Amino acid sequence: MKSFRSSDGLTLAYQEHGQGEAVLCLAGITRNSRDFRYLADPFSDYRLIMPDYRGRGESDWDANVLGYNPLIEARDAFELLDHLDIPHAKVIGTSRGGIVAMMMALQKRERVTGILFNDIGPVIETSGLERILEFLGRNPGYKTMEEAAQGLADNSPEFKNVSLEQWRQEAENRYRIVGDQVVINYDPGLRDAFVAAMTSMNADLWSQFTALNGLPLALIKGQNSDLLTKATAEKMQQIHPDLVITTALNRGHCPFLNESESLVAIGQFLEL
Repeated sequence: MKSFRSSDGLTLAYQEHGQGEAVLCLAGITRNSRDFRYLADPFSDYRLIMPDYRGRGESDWDANVLGYNPLIEARDAFELLDHLDIPHAKVIGTSRGGIVAMMMALQKRERVTGILFNDIGPVIETSGLERILEFLGRNPGYKTMEEAAQGLADNSPEFKNVSLEQWRQEAENRYRIVGDQVVINYDPGLRDAFVAAMTSMNADLWSQFTALNGLPLALIKGQNSDLLTKATAEKMQQIHPDLVITTALNRGHCPFLNESESLVAIGQFLEL
């Protein structure tokens, strides 16, 4: 892990893999740079930049939990690119990361050369948000990573044909062990920021998505996703006919990105 200092004084962590054209990889709301480790080998001829958002992973927590919002996270992403002297990059945005990518493109269009959305769109289904709220900010109650892996498997029926070994990898991506407990790898205060956003959200994400006209765009949709519906994906393609949609079979929200169809979609996107 490497780090840089944000403009408001937080130390924010990130990883880099490979060399070549820069690709910024932005994770989901509670997730971190480890989610993109599956891409390191297949795309080693690209420079993958994988940050831990503030309050997640190895990054400092924000004393003001309302700092956990896509606008601030977009600012942090630009500051990371500045730190690395990267003038522009394609962006792979998983869930929350896709929204952050849109914020970046709307603020500084010249610095975003394309966006791949991983199971996220302008309509975020209430059922998916409610499911996220069930676990957000709460420790899972496991004592070992083996228990955590089994728990993920048991509580993810929308994911089919996933090995326990894969779930163990996912557990290591999402959690850490403190003492004899498996705990979340982010600031529990993220729950407060999420609740505040749910109750005050008035952003028109359709108008923001429409404003991406002219950018190379791609979408990976989990076949069994409860956050992104087929209808939303189809409307996204109606607005941007060049949007390439790939369905990750037997996956819910959100695909791991190591699926064969996801890797093909990412490869095609990066060549645009």
